[in-house]
Amino acid sequence: MHLEIVSDEPGDCPKCGMALEQVPGGDPTVAEAHLKKEIRDLSIKFWVGLMLTLPVFLLAMLPMIPGISLESASPGSKWLQLALTTPVVFWAGGIFFVKGIRSFKGWNLNMFTLIAIGVAAAYFYSLVAVIFPQIFPASFRHHGEIGLYFEAAAVITVLVLLGQLLETRARGKTGEAIQALLGLAAKSAHRILPNGSEEEIAIDQIQAGDRLRVRPGEKIPLDGFLTEGSSHIDESMITGEPEPVQKSAGAAVIGATINQTGSFIMTVEKTGADTLLSQIIQMVSEAQRSRAPIQKTADTIAGYFVPAVLAAAVITFIVWSVWGPEPAMALGLINAVSVLIIACPCALGLATPISIMVGIGRAAQQGILIKDAEAIETIEKIDTLITDKTGTLTAGKPSVTGFIAIDGEDKNMILAAAAALEKASEHPLAQAIVDRAGKISLPSVTGFESITGSGVTGLIGGEVWKIGKGSFVAADDRSGLESTAKDFENQANTVVWISRADRPVALFAISDPVKESTAPAIAMLHKLGIRLIMATGDNATTANVVGRDLGIDEVHAGLSPADKIQLVRDLKQQGRRVAMTGDGINDAPALAEANVGIAMGTGTDVAIKSAHITLVKGDLNGIASAIGLSKAVMKNIRQNLFFAFFYNAAGIPIAAGILYPITGTLLSPMVAAAAMSLSSVSVITNALRLRKGGAHSGQRSGIF
Repeated sequence: MHLEIVSDEPGDCPKCGMALEQVPGGDPTVAEAHLKKEIRDLSIKFWVGLMLTLPVFLLAMLPMIPGISLESASPGSKWLQLALTTPVVFWAGGIFFVKGIRSFKGWNLNMFTLIAIGVAAAYFYSLVAVIFPQIFPASFRHHGEIGLYFEAAAVITVLVLLGQLLETRARGKTGEAIQALLGLAAKSAHRILPNGSEEEIAIDQIQAGDRLRVRPGEKIPLDGFLTEGSSHIDESMITGEPEPVQKSAGAAVIGATINQTGSFIMTVEKTGADTLLSQIIQMVSEAQRSRAPIQKTADTIAGYFVPAVLAAAVITFIVWSVWGPEPAMALGLINAVSVLIIACPCALGLATPISIMVGIGRAAQQGILIKDAEAIETIEKIDTLITDKTGTLTAGKPSVTGFIAIDGEDKNMILAAAAALEKASEHPLAQAIVDRAGKISLPSVTGFESITGSGVTGLIGGEVWKIGKGSFVAADDRSGLESTAKDFENQANTVVWISRADRPVALFAISDPVKESTAPAIAMLHKLGIRLIMATGDNATTANVVGRDLGIDEVHAGLSPADKIQLVRDLKQQGRRVAMTGDGINDAPALAEANVGIAMGTGTDVAIKSAHITLVKGDLNGIASAIGLSKAVMKNIRQNLFFAFFYNAAGIPIAAGILYPITGTLLSPMVAAAAMSLSSVSVITNALRLRKGGAHSGQRSGIF
């Protein structure tokens, strides 16, 4: 399936003949209805075709039974075979002729080109032999009779129909991840009206700002925040964590998660395509339609392969017609048909996309959202992982552990000013200072400005206040607080300075505990041969303490966003395959620059949009799982390509009759069709194995 081909309705790709996949954002019910109709139509054609083919096959086999010769076979059997085969070829197998003819229009030769030519050659040869037997020369006759190959045309058609039916059902299974995600969403909600009464309303009628009541056991309808009451919420479908999360007023709640114990009122913030669940569905859908670089290689090979097969069939016919035994022309024709059929590259067309679709669906089940198929192929090869500290290695829930002001300064006034500035900032450390201020009255701020990677500044009471790194907040001497800052840093605290009119007046010590999962995840990444580098805007002392305790291979501290980009570029120039992970706005440029950018789902929208992979749970374990999944998918694709090429490479010379001088036997077109179908079935079965089992034994399953 070629992604550049776009149609207003379901159908087939004019280039490869494969079914078109629905574009992201389309109505999934349309695609589902079309898929069900396609399966139903193929099933009817297969079973009717099989019932008509069985007597044709038996009539063709009668002369092979001892004591029954061609002469003794009923003359009417030829016409009966013609009558039974015609609907099989043109009604049941008509779709193959339509696709085959279409392939010649743009010279996009594909598997259906070979099928159409092979079936047509066997059918029309036999048709002419029945109606006009006198026109055939002796080279087409065996014991005075012209061999018929209606059974080959019918059996080939039925076997290819079976392969198409299995493939279509497999496409339905690869879409189960999307269907399961769609099934998670709530269908209705209880909206609270201005007069205090409640009404049950469909989800699509809810707007941002609406207040909803959520009762115990109900799904949370949409994304928002809890305003009244408290509860424990099962968020395992997003995070994979089995333990319910306690929520109280002000806490964010996610649509499709399940309320367990309490009843509460929430305010809706996001609806429709803006909700987290909708974004997950969108990302999975887009990724499943994307193409891995290895697919381009397979397409290129297929582009040369089909013309080469046509040439091989022509050469086979000529060689047998000139040098073959009697009936030379008939044997040449049937061997050429065998070459066409066994070489059909249907398995080659399935090898990559079906594994990609299944793998990305499986990744979504594990809370790993992959933006495109290229990321799957690339992450398998990474050898270096650059990771931010705050929110990636640490929990991203920092708290103030120390607050020191210089003598003579009003600590409450400084705290209020700091909280007023940080209230508008997106940085995780900012929230810690706001939380420390509690409910104290905050002054108004004008001229607020955020300097990414440095800090924030603004006017309070006519004076310039700054809060952030020491080098940013104060040009004057900081010696009055420098020793205290060093003590805090040596205890793995991050120090945030605050100045008024370029004069340092206080500092905060903020601690962000390391996630429990970080150390095991780092050990797993080291086992995978990944070199870990911490790249943080934090000070060197704190960063080195954290890095040493976790066993990080290399630490770069005090970096600006530009420094992080340069670090990625330097490593890439050294020949390293670099993955970058982070969760903040300052990480977004480096995420985009890396070979693979990995965003924590707990981070900012900018970081997530810049990344190639998003870990919904925001856990480094997800990176080990993503690498393991990538290796499994790419191994699966290579196995599929082997299956596809092995059957073709081994089958073509056998179909051409290379073993005839040794064994005295030829490969029947029916056997060739069975081998071709077996190739497709092998590829489909192998790809669907990815649906079972995790990519990494320690990974808990999220999303589902």
